[in-house]
Amino acid sequence: MPVSRVDLLLRQLDIAWALLEYHLDGLDDEVCLWQPAPHCWTVRPDGRGRWTADWQVPEPDPVPAVTIGWLTWHIGFWWTTTLGHCFGSGAPEREEITWPGSLAAAAAWLRGLKDRWRSHLSGLTDADLDSTDRTASLPWGGGQTLADVAGWVNVELTKNVAEIGLLHTLHGARG
Repeated sequence: MPVSRVDLLLRQLDIAWALLEYHLDGLDDEVCLWQPAPHCWTVRPDGRGRWTADWQVPEPDPVPAVTIGWLTWHIGFWWTTTLGHCFGSGAPEREEITWPGSLAAAAAWLRGLKDRWRSHLSGLTDADLDSTDRTASLPWGGGQTLADVAGWVNVELTKNVAEIGLLHTLHGARG
């Protein structure tokens, strides 16, 4: 029996998500905010009590190392933006998308985003996936089909999860 394109995308999402849950288990705020190098992007409270992410446009060369906290913010940033543009009426500016302040809160935030994304994807048809209407306003997806963007979400999530796993391993290997 053939697998639908939506089912394939959902299965890929579920695999990447299971890997994120695996890596989140055993993490805490200290590991989440550990800086693996002197030149490192992280998340930090600003003067108003909001946790903001380090960012620079254009990115410096070389790009700084990042913390697990920064990576969880980054996942939340691109997922919030993608959901807002593809299934809403737009998204907040990057500076308005803040980190929730703890690993537990970040994990709950990401779970909610994943559930919303999965819910929206599960009702799509092949015609929806082939359309560029939903992606037209995306800062990084204009001209791409929704299937392309959904595939990118899976790959980007997998990449970020691998980075989280590596940082967790490096933190533990410090002795």
